[in-house]
Amino acid sequence: MKRVVITGLGAVTPLGQGLQASWEGIKQGKCGIDLLPEALAAKSGVAVGARVKAFDAGDRISRKEARRMELFTQYAVWTALEAWEDAGFAESPDKLRTGVSVGSGIGGLETIMEQTVVLNEKGHDRVSAFFIPKAIINLAAGYVAIALGARGPCDSIVTACATGTDSVGHAYDAIRLNRADVMVAGGVEAVMNALSLAGFKQLQALSPSTDPLRASIPFDAERNGFVMGEGAGILILEELEHAKARGARIYAELTGYAQTCDAFHITQPDPEGKGALDAMRLAIADANLSITDIDYINAHGTSTFYNDKGETLAIKRLFGQDAARLAVSSTKSMTGHLLGAAGAVEAVITTLAVNEGFAPPTIGLMVPDPDCDLDYVPGVGRKLLIRHALSNSFGFGGHNSCIVISRYQEAQYARP
Repeated sequence: MKRVVITGLGAVTPLGQGLQASWEGIKQGKCGIDLLPEALAAKSGVAVGARVKAFDAGDRISRKEARRMELFTQYAVWTALEAWEDAGFAESPDKLRTGVSVGSGIGGLETIMEQTVVLNEKGHDRVSAFFIPKAIINLAAGYVAIALGARGPCDSIVTACATGTDSVGHAYDAIRLNRADVMVAGGVEAVMNALSLAGFKQLQALSPSTDPLRASIPFDAERNGFVMGEGAGILILEELEHAKARGARIYAELTGYAQTCDAFHITQPDPEGKGALDAMRLAIADANLSITDIDYINAHGTSTFYNDKGETLAIKRLFGQDAARLAVSSTKSMTGHLLGAAGAVEAVITTLAVNEGFAPPTIGLMVPDPDCDLDYVPGVGRKLLIRHALSNSFGFGGHNSCIVISRYQEAQYARP
């Protein structure tokens, strides 16, 4: 099968608009969580959130285009264009061999809410002609394809909070199975509104904290729920020989992918972490690696009681005594939980961690939990040679997805 490398990255996160601002925030251990506006907090019953601050689409998306797009689609297009520019294509690749895999967990909920009010208060004739194109999830991928002229495979994965990772994984498969040379892959979410916040609150999934610094605290004994966020992450995946032929800068190599399902509960993960364990095990096998090759795990690490305990248990059962030497961190401590964008943003972060030899921190981890006793890189990130890293994502419905990102070396990971 074909080898797949990562040649471009883009990000819009609560830490900043753009790849550089987001990555610098990660390295500095910056918290992107803040208090929600009073009106939103009062209506939703939720005090804190991880919002994108002052997003400006103007340098990459015209005002006319932006008016026709839901915010999640604007995030997707802006971030895809950033990643495309980062990949440095001197000339356009074959359009039929260039594809898109960009998903969202929820999509255009804001538009659905707005147009429901219009329908009920003003009648059907006043419903916007752009209602459906703004609301449906696949239009994020569709707009990205239009912006780049990508006429190859184009899909939109929806697997809740595993969406971003699965989108990257499906794009990886498209290239290694020779269905494309270049894939624009990632996830996006923008539902920081009262309805979605209240919905997750009613599930008792969100942290009730009123302190942004003690709200998203993965693996901490005082954790009490996740903090909802928004943003986008996009990776440009490229077939190795295609990238080499144009002299592309290679960040890292994508070497493995797997997905499983708990088949256990619609919202609660398997308490023994069996599905998570299998996803990690199968991804490592897909990469033709052993557990001793893994140096870092970007954990799903949501700051919920069941996820953090179950994920820790899965890592310990899979890696055995080797688990003690692993660096494991949850960057959701800084970004909050970006839902369908989470796995893609974390794939971007993991790629840079591998490329620069830096293990991101889990900030806010202060109170040890006996059930969570791995090296979570608490407080401050550290330099670390990372040969191979896992990035985990788990979602409602029991979805478990894992990718393996490796340091690029010319001949090391060639497959038969």
